[in-house]
Parts: sequence; C-alpha cells; structure tokens
Amino acid sequence: MDMDHRAKRVAIVGAGTSGLAACKHLLARGFRPVVFEAGKSVGGLWTRTLASTRLQSHAATYRYSDFPWPDSAGAYPRHDQVVDYLAAYARRFGVDGCVRFRSRVVAAEYVGDEPEDAPDRWERWAGNGEAFGDSTGAWRLTVRCRGESETEPETQEVHEFDFLILCIGMFSGVPNIPSAFPGPEAFRGPVLHSMELSDMAHADAAALVTGKRVAVVGSSKSAFEIANDCAEANGAGTPCTVVCRNPQWTMHRPAVWGGVSIGYLYMNRFAELMVPRPGAGAASRVLAALLAPLAWAISAATGAWYRREIPMREYGMEPGHGFARCVSSCLLSVLPDGFYDRVREGSVVFARSRSFGFRHDGLVLDGAEERVVPADVVIFATGFRGDKKLRDMFASTRVKDFIGESAPLYRECVHPRIPQMAVVGYAGGLNSIYACEMEAKWVARLLDGVFRLPSVRQMEESCAEWGRYYARRSGGGGEGQSPGPCLGAVNVWYNDELCRDMGCNPRRKKMKGQGLLAEWFLPYSIVDYADIQ
Repeated sequence: MDMDHRAKRVAIVGAGTSGLAACKHLLARGFRPVVFEAGKSVGGLWTRTLASTRLQSHAATYRYSDFPWPDSAGAYPRHDQVVDYLAAYARRFGVDGCVRFRSRVVAAEYVGDEPEDAPDRWERWAGNGEAFGDSTGAWRLTVRCRGESETEPETQEVHEFDFLILCIGMFSGVPNIPSAFPGPEAFRGPVLHSMELSDMAHADAAALVTGKRVAVVGSSKSAFEIANDCAEANGAGTPCTVVCRNPQWTMHRPAVWGGVSIGYLYMNRFAELMVPRPGAGAASRVLAALLAPLAWAISAATGAWYRREIPMREYGMEPGHGFARCVSSCLLSVLPDGFYDRVREGSVVFARSRSFGFRHDGLVLDGAEERVVPADVVIFATGFRGDKKLRDMFASTRVKDFIGESAPLYRECVHPRIPQMAVVGYAGGLNSIYACEMEAKWVARLLDGVFRLPSVRQMEESCAEWGRYYARRSGGGGEGQSPGPCLGAVNVWYNDELCRDMGCNPRRKKMKGQGLLAEWFLPYSIVDYADIQ
C-alpha cells in the first residue's frame, strides 16, 4: 500500500464516544475523514439523557487513554460534564473540524464493478485483505441534512467514500419493545420508551411523570433511574412500580469488602484464566475447567456481599444467576444514590411478572386480573435493537442478511464478506470507551496498511468461535437479555488479539517495567494502552 491511500475518502457515521475516537486516530495517521452526525453537537447518547443521569463508571476508568478528566469533574460526572469532556476531546485533537452536524445517514449502498455475489468467492477480505481492496468499489451514502432553524426544509445529499466506519452504538435508535397482549391500544394513557423520555426537554419529562402513577417495565440501569426520578417527584403517595421478569445484579458501588475494586476480581489476566477464552485453544479450556471452583467461589462471595449490602432478596429482586454471569453478559449496573431508601419508604415498588398486558387503567400481570398495576403512564426501559439499527443502515438485502447472521464481526469490527467497511463501538463491555478506543486504533492501523487481514476462512472461523462464546456466556432472557456481543469477562484477551494484529506487545504492564505480579493481578484499563497511537 503506497502513501496515496491517505488521500482516500473515509466516512464516519456518528460523533459519540466511538466516532470521536475513530476520527482522532485516523487524523493522527494522515487521513481526513468526514464525520456525519445527526445531532447538533458531539456526544452521542450523552446529549439525550434523563436530567439525573450520571456516569456509572468511575471517571478514572471511563476516559480516553491520552485525555484525562479535569479535576473539577469529580468521581462520577453528570451527563452534561460527560458531554463537555467529549467536546473538549474533539477540540483538542481537531475532530470537531471534521464533523458535519445535523446530517443523518439514512442509507448506505456499496457500488462497484464486481457482481454482488463476488464476496462469496473471496479468499481474502475485499479480495486482497487490505482496507481499500482493489479500489474499484465505493460506499454511496444518502444523507439528510437539517438547517440550524427548525423551519428550514430538509435537504438530501449523496456522497461516495472509499471506506465506511459505522459508530452508531447499540443503545439508541431502535427501541426494544416487548410483546404484550392486550397491547398498548387498550391503555388510556401515554406509553413510551425510555429513549423518547430521554429525548424530551428535562422540564417536559418531569411534567409527564409528576403526580402520575408510573409503571416502568424493565430491570436495566435506565429502569432504576426513571423509577428513582418518579419517586423523588411523587413520593410514597403515588409510588412508581417497576415491572420486570428477570432481575439483574445491581451495585451501589463497584467495590466489595470495604473497598476492593471488582477490577481485581474480573478485569485482570489472572481472572481471565478462569474463562475459556475464544481463540486461545484447548489449553485455555482445560485451565478454565481446573479453575472453575475458584471462579465459582469468587462469584458466590461477590454476590453474597452485594446481597448483604443491598436488600434485593427482601424485595424479591434477587437475580437467578451468579454474579460472574452478569459480568460476562454486560448486565451489571450501578443503582442511583439512595435507591433502596425510596423502596423502603414505599415510593418505589416491584412487581415480578413473566408476561403482561394492557388494560384501560394499567397493566395486567401474567394474565391474572387480580394482578393489576394501576398506571397513568407506562414507560418501557427494555433496551434497544442495536442489530436492527445496524441492518437498517444498508440498502442491499444481501448486506442486511450478512449483518443479521448470528456470528459476530471479526475482531468486533469487520464482516468477512462486506468490503471496505468497519464498525466501532458495537461490542459491549464493562466500560464502553475502553473497548471502542482500542477498536478505533485497530481500524486506523488497518486503513494505514500496518497489517493485512487473514483469509476469509480464518476470519469466519474466528467469528464462529467468538459467537459460541457469547452464546454460552449471555444471560437473563427477555428484558434481561444481553444486548449484544459482550467483552466484559475477556476484555484483556480481546485487547491482546488487537495488539498482536497491530504489531504491539500485548503485555503492557510488564513492558513498562511494572513486573510479573502487576501484569497478572492488577486490573487492566485503557491507560495501559495509551502509547499505542
């Protein structure tokens, strides 16, 4: 690959955490990408949150590797402080000059000289294993643009790019609405998804729930945030009811036994030896089997500590699976401050149910008329259909079918049969920036010709193995189903694979002279990879 590749046209869709990282690392390698952002500012979903939303990860861990938080941010910054941090990052690295705001990509279509079924005959990705293939194809994007004024009409533009990077995330766009019979049409009040509530002006959202009997369906972080806000507005006189099928593990703080971070239990190399890591071979499976009793003991002890600290059993909200399962399926969340104080005072009540339906004045649980949750407003906090949002980006039915397959993307970034395209920030983890920044570095080096991808057969075998891992480790079901690929229990191993591809030493702590014990037992974080640019 010659130096002309840096003149190639690269499009990034989305200016949230992953889109900003992708643009920053491409700029550092001499590319000049164009970032299309549907909103009016950078920050992605952080620009559309509840008024009370805060970061649930400590600021020291939720950050870009080379851009620390200001001292004024505190340990758990508010949503507006997160937006300010992301905007400062964009300014610091010149990303803001690449963003076209109020520009929504509504369709992406691959156009080229080869027939549509050409990928079926590939031995290497895009024909030669390189980012831009043979340079005969391009991505045609249809973009709807809005003016700064709401009265200005939308315009539509069409652009072509040599490479497409999708940074649209999993937690927005297409709401996941559980089935209900009878449906919402039987209910006389408003029924909405947490996405719609977050899109409202904060004063309008508060007015919607104040003085109302609110039923929140779900057991996610957003469900507890909404319930907590309703409880603060209405008190025990008009309690908020949380309806859920499978409670998930929650924490009041990410530490156990008086201050031991769960990172020491689940986010270091030794902890990952207890997991059969995809791609690590038979030795990893044997070692994980031998260490299974220790893994069980750690999970049981951690779960027991949180059960003592949080009265989940008392209120029927004890999960039916072990603590380690929530780590490996990314279903772990931090409770709002004082949440169970609201439960004790009666401002929040729980209702467990396998199914529900609507009636004119509320919800009927499990089809039993004697189990009715009176409600004036029903809010679904049941997650998103990230897979559908990704598929809906494409005009081609063939590409939609590729994306709809059960196997994940190769390295969670590229599909073996879709040329000149990458996805950043789709895989989940205990910390989203941790995963997406490493993926952004990997994609930038791929585009810069630092490495070539292996054969399509090898990529598909790897995808299948990771897919089997996700299927084994996912948990919950229903509103508790893992939202997609989760790296929570194997994040260090995943980063090792990215590092080896990029030609970097994966043993970051040992390389920096911290010693063997630090390498194996200290938690890994994104800062350990700061020198990879």
